[in-house]
Amino acid sequence: MDLKDKLITSFLAFEEAVDVNTYVHDLRSDAIKIFEEKGFPSKKEEAWKYTSLNSVLKQDYNLFPKKENAIEYSDVKKYFIHDIDSYKIVFIDGKYSSHLSRTTHDGMDICLMSAAFSKPKYRLIIENYFNKAATKDSLPSLNTAFSSEGAYIHIPKNKIVEKPIQIIYFSTGDESAIMLQPRNLIVVDENSHVQIIERHQSLSDNAVLTNSVTEVFTAKRAIVDYYKIQNDNENATLLDNTFISQKQESHASVHTFAFGGKLIRNNLNFYQNGERIDSTLKGVTIIGDKQHVDHNTLVHHIEPNCESHQDYKGIFTDASTGVFNGKIIVEKEAQKTNAFQANNNILLSDKASINTKPQLEIFADDVKCSHGCTIGQLDESAMFYMRSRGIPEKEAKGLLMYAFSNNVLSSVKIPEIKQRITKIIANKLGVNIGFDL
Repeated sequence: MDLKDKLITSFLAFEEAVDVNTYVHDLRSDAIKIFEEKGFPSKKEEAWKYTSLNSVLKQDYNLFPKKENAIEYSDVKKYFIHDIDSYKIVFIDGKYSSHLSRTTHDGMDICLMSAAFSKPKYRLIIENYFNKAATKDSLPSLNTAFSSEGAYIHIPKNKIVEKPIQIIYFSTGDESAIMLQPRNLIVVDENSHVQIIERHQSLSDNAVLTNSVTEVFTAKRAIVDYYKIQNDNENATLLDNTFISQKQESHASVHTFAFGGKLIRNNLNFYQNGERIDSTLKGVTIIGDKQHVDHNTLVHHIEPNCESHQDYKGIFTDASTGVFNGKIIVEKEAQKTNAFQANNNILLSDKASINTKPQLEIFADDVKCSHGCTIGQLDESAMFYMRSRGIPEKEAKGLLMYAFSNNVLSSVKIPEIKQRITKIIANKLGVNIGFDL
């Protein structure tokens, strides 16, 4: 039995095992029908032309691990941004870990999706927001069908969350292969501000397939800073689907740092539903071996006087493969739009490759839109200059790589994250940069 059939035949048993209200049950029933019709995406689809899931789908995944595993904080401390005070929502093999987490209901809700599904006081938020931004494509529909756990965050009006929120998913490797489908819902009301850090981390070399969906809703003048750190083991696959719906004068930014994993697919979608909205999408990718990272972005400009900024940097070594497929849509009514998109890549090996496809679909006539991509190697003249000043080759290369990605790091608003990413970049390049930010 292939994975698609296994999922479909397991759906009824899953539904009987979880507590859900009628509204969520109906959504799940519709979603499994969509997945049954569409199946997993293939390279025949234009959006998946350069990314194949065939090798990933051959594994015999355990869909519903029953054993609850405990992890000591000392064993996983390095995966947290541990030098800041933060709220934490931690899951182990898809199950909530209370002793590693720090949630709250004090003036805001930073808790679990399972609680939001089952408790009447959350019903209005669930019915107004859950599955309203996610598309009806196969992977988001599959996640909707099996969604039971994840992070639920609701920030009420005029609230500045003083501490970042860390959402971390651990897989222990107790199963030979496991499939996880976390679902996150984040609602930020008018004039509120929140910072969120997300990480998926395997603790063994066993196969892990994560099909994640996150929906983010930013109300009028809300601010959301979202950071995704992807530095997993070589047998971990992450299919990340993030949907951000913005209202008037809101600001939302997503920084994606992809440094490891067998296959990573980031589907990042912004929908601007109001005027004077600002959307920021930035990322740094550094991979080697036979790793594969695919960034698929969409910014949909619907109303006038809005801005979007996309800037993705890629550094590829060995036989690694990168994909960037970025689309900007500007509707006829979205006059005075300012949209920028750039994808710059460096190949450090003859076997490394990058497939990049920036796209603009503009139906308005009074806009400022630009896009572009570059693919090259290290600047030989800059290398010669640095070597002539006594800088060793590895350090010179590391400094050039850091400079290449610095404009992405410069917009990171949490200093501890910037320091952590700088250290990861140095480690990936095998150098000691030798300075702090």
